[in-house]
Parts: sequence; C-alpha cells; structure tokens
Amino acid sequence: MGKGVMSVGAVTVLALVAGCKSVAVTTDGAGPGEQEPRSASPAPGAPPGRSASPPGTPAARTPPAAQAHPPAPAPRGTPAPKVLMRQGDRSDQVRTLQARLRQIGWLSANPSGLYGPLTVNAVKGFQARRGLPATGATDAVTWQRLLAMTREPTRYELYPAGGMPPAAPDKRCLTGRVLCLAKSSRTLTWMIDGRAVSTMDVRFGSQYTPTREGTFTVYWKARHHVSTLYHTSMPYAMFFSGGQAVHYSADFAVRGYAGGSHGCVNVRDEQKIANLFAQVRTGDRVVIYK
Repeated sequence: MGKGVMSVGAVTVLALVAGCKSVAVTTDGAGPGEQEPRSASPAPGAPPGRSASPPGTPAARTPPAAQAHPPAPAPRGTPAPKVLMRQGDRSDQVRTLQARLRQIGWLSANPSGLYGPLTVNAVKGFQARRGLPATGATDAVTWQRLLAMTREPTRYELYPAGGMPPAAPDKRCLTGRVLCLAKSSRTLTWMIDGRAVSTMDVRFGSQYTPTREGTFTVYWKARHHVSTLYHTSMPYAMFFSGGQAVHYSADFAVRGYAGGSHGCVNVRDEQKIANLFAQVRTGDRVVIYK
C-alpha cells in the first residue's frame, strides 16, 4: 500500500496489485518446571541418625530413609474422592483441565473439551508423580492439586487452534448486511439485520502489520486474485480498505495461528468463504473491532 494522498483512480490501481502475504508468528508456551520437596534436616547438634534427647534418655532410633512405593490403599471405610471428570466426558471443564495440563507439560495436544485417551494418560502421569491413585479419572483431590500448580487459562490457551465462540456482536453489526469481525474471538460472523447467518475462524494481521479497525465497505470482489506485491494467491478476495481484504488462505489452513498476514483477514475454511463470497455484495459493510 502506498503512502501519502492519492486520487480515487490511483487507489483502484493499487487495489489491483496490493495484497497480503503470510508471515511467521511465534507463540509463548511452556510452563515452569517443578521441584520435589527436600527431606527434613536433623535438629542442630544432634548426631546423624539420632534425635536430640535430654541426658540420660535413650536416643530414639531413626528409621531408614523411606523408599518410593505406590500409594497405599485407603483404609477401609474411607470414602473415595468424588470423580469430577472421566473418559468420555465432553464439557468446558474438560477443556480447562486440558489447558492446565498443557501449562505444566503433561499434555501436548490442543484442548478439545473431549476427555479421550490422551487426557486419561496425562492425568494418570500427573497422579502417579504425586503419589495419588493413578486412575486416569479426575477426582476432587487430583483437581485441587492441579489447581494449586497452575493458573486460570486464557481464552487463547483454551482455543489455541481456533473454534472459539464468537464475541458478542458490536452494535454496528445489528442492522443491515455486515461482515462482523471480532479480534478478541478471532471470528467472522456474516450478519443480516442482526441475525447471524454463518461464523468462521479468521486470522488477522501480525503485530507490525495489523488489520485496521473501524467501519468499512466492500468496494471490490475478486474470485481468483493474485497479489502482485507478494505474488501470493488470494482466492475469494473481498477488499474493504486499500489492499486489505477478507480472503481464503491456504497457509492459515495448514499452519493455523502460527502465521499471520500483512493486514488481510485470512479464512481457512474454503467452503465457508466460498459460500460467503457468493452472498456478499459490493457495498456491504465490514465492521472490525476488538
């Protein structure tokens, strides 16, 4: 995109050649490591292996160092802790469990909300490391231990691969035909007279080439556009501000949020944007907000 003031004709020519190129974006991850507690030191002045005792009192024998053993079974009559989540469950709480396990390195898969075999194995490992019965089910004791070692997951930790529920629509999206784009949820919702017609995951510009915020209009559509600036394909392009457009991105489809654009709004579901492209008209509004 050029700098300075230019005529309407110049903007049209620029739109024909401008475009967006995907760029790499790094993300922060790994949670802090853990330290095992140290054994208690003998009392000052007491010889090794003996406790400090008054004169004339036989010294108590110190038992040998405890060896690592599987957890002892609970005494008879002790109720087992309540199971909160188990294999086969699907819920927001399961997604939170998975995000917390990822924070401390027990789970590598993205949170899905489904308590499957990978989650079972992660919970078993967490339990065994702490001397808890390694059942693979998350009971109340396991959950409290995990809460004490982790922090509340962010929305991006809960949905690192996308699929986040769309944010509440901006009031500017509630009338007419609007492409409603929320940066907080990384979603595009196609709305007509306040009704959500379709929603899809999107990827915005990177830190140094952000997607503009505000109210715009679709001024040009190009089914098979190729950026002459970056020589990259921009299928189903709907231009709304200079060279910035909503378009399909094969890079987003492959790499997800590990990449970014030079300001364009990328869509990774080709079928969804194909349907959207067929419905959107020149002159429809585009609202981009936090």
